[in-house]
Amino acid sequence: MIPREISNLCAAYGPGLANHLWQSSLVAVAAALLTLVLRKNQARIRYWIWLAASLKFLVPFAPLVAIGKELSWFRSSGQTQTGLYFTIEQIGQPFASPISGASALPVHGSASGSVIPGALFLVWLAGFVAVIAIWCVRWRRVSMAMRESAPMRAGDEFEILRRLEHAAGLPTQLAILSSPTTLEPGIFGVFRPVLLWPKGISGRLTPDHLEAVLAHELCHIRRRDNLAAAIHMIVEAVFWFHPLVWWMGARLIDERERACDEQVLELGSRREIYAESILKVCEFCVGSPLACVAGVTGSDLKKRMVHIMSEHIGRKLDFSRKLLIITAAVLAIAIPLIFGVLDATPSRAQSADAAISSTFQSFSIKPAQDSASMPTYAGSGEHMVKMMVGRDEFFAANVTMAALIQEAYGVQANQISGGPDWLSTDRFDVQAKVDPSQTSSFGLGPNRPATEHMLQAALAEYTQLAVHTETKDLPIYALVVGQGGSKLQPAPTQESSEGGQRMMGMRRMTVQKGSGGQVVGLAAQGVPVADFASQLSRQLGTAIIDKTGLKGNYNFSLQWAIQGTPSVNGNPASANAASAPSISTALEQQLGLKLVPQTQPMPVVVIDHIEKPTDN
Repeated sequence: MIPREISNLCAAYGPGLANHLWQSSLVAVAAALLTLVLRKNQARIRYWIWLAASLKFLVPFAPLVAIGKELSWFRSSGQTQTGLYFTIEQIGQPFASPISGASALPVHGSASGSVIPGALFLVWLAGFVAVIAIWCVRWRRVSMAMRESAPMRAGDEFEILRRLEHAAGLPTQLAILSSPTTLEPGIFGVFRPVLLWPKGISGRLTPDHLEAVLAHELCHIRRRDNLAAAIHMIVEAVFWFHPLVWWMGARLIDERERACDEQVLELGSRREIYAESILKVCEFCVGSPLACVAGVTGSDLKKRMVHIMSEHIGRKLDFSRKLLIITAAVLAIAIPLIFGVLDATPSRAQSADAAISSTFQSFSIKPAQDSASMPTYAGSGEHMVKMMVGRDEFFAANVTMAALIQEAYGVQANQISGGPDWLSTDRFDVQAKVDPSQTSSFGLGPNRPATEHMLQAALAEYTQLAVHTETKDLPIYALVVGQGGSKLQPAPTQESSEGGQRMMGMRRMTVQKGSGGQVVGLAAQGVPVADFASQLSRQLGTAIIDKTGLKGNYNFSLQWAIQGTPSVNGNPASANAASAPSISTALEQQLGLKLVPQTQPMPVVVIDHIEKPTDN
């Protein structure tokens, strides 16, 4: 059960995670280009750019997009039908697939489809645990050095440190600990930092060298470098599989040390003395094992020496580069806001392909006629088809707009949110004809996604429907084969062949007066089990996922009782609802199938805008 739940979670949130990684990678590439332009400027500018790119991995664009969606005053119903918005969505969310019965629900038909997501999660978990374990071992090494250390309250190091703190105007005094180890001088701790000072290094450094090294460590304190490094270590642990994350970590250390070098030189240290102090520390000490314990010897030592001895170190920003940084910051916030304002998510259904919206040769949607005048099928006035997908047509009679949206997006009643009240009360008739050249891609089964796209485009055109999607934990049913085995009868070959007529509809049988219920039936001709499960979902208002493993097409005939509903048109009974089985009993008795309740993440269609169809 646990691996299955993991697979369901991966299937539900996988596209969103892929989009987040893609967006964060784009930001990292943009940061690399920006730092390349600013390579001759101050290192602290490049450092903050890299840190912002690192934080993007922890902060998705979704909140900014949601804010943009709330700015509906800027958005009109016709905006989402231009190719510009779809282009933006394709770039920003290339892994977001449209909601359909084939793509929105987790696939359970094959074993590999459920094993791969769970296996990928376990691989990620193993990597995450390994990274954390390595860092814990290194942290323990530093902690042991701390426990073996003693506070320093006198000496050249102590006096120079206090003088530098006073000159820098630091509000609190930094504790300094003398360590018997050979770890380099470093700042230990994030919120209550202390300076770990190797005992044997003092005799190898002159007072000028000591001042340069201590000034470097105080720069780490003022910049809060340990906190920034700890945040990026979280990014590395969560996204350990992403090479850009580790590359950015190396860039952060490089720019952090260069920024401290520049500040030390700005405070008046001589270049040759400062360079010598770093080399002497490297000669005697070993480097810090963790990025969040800021020392002196980080980064590429040869490049640092060249950088320190350069006369043109840390060139300040001119006006053009300041404008470039401001523009990049504004775009980083404005682009997701604009993305939300333009409501690019519904554009996938509304304007993904102009050819889809023209597939219907004719399309009509208008308020429903009187039920007595509605067409009937199968030669019986009691066998009323509410929705039908034929070889070249789509037909719906006396259905709510909510039901149409369910059919168009392959979701159930509890997967629709928002919208006006008339969605579930007012009823409509729909008649649509498919161009003869497009019939091969229309219908149920493998053609269902294309059919749903056509309905989505038609609803967007005729009702100005605009939606976006969210993921929520919802109750569902799994359709499985019962203990007694399947009782389904395969459809004849001519009905199962490609292009054969597939039909499915709802039957409402007459009921006995005063019985308080009605007998209903579901009839299907040449339909796969997955489509039968989808239609059965319509009657329960809850997603039913086919887990029977049955292939091919079948003819179904199922009857069950719905208790507590009024009689149909007041007709006298020819069937007693009280004696009819419930739907779960009917499935097992009549078809050999069974419904198993479950809960899992499911897509929810949130209606942002819709206009009511009229006779005109």
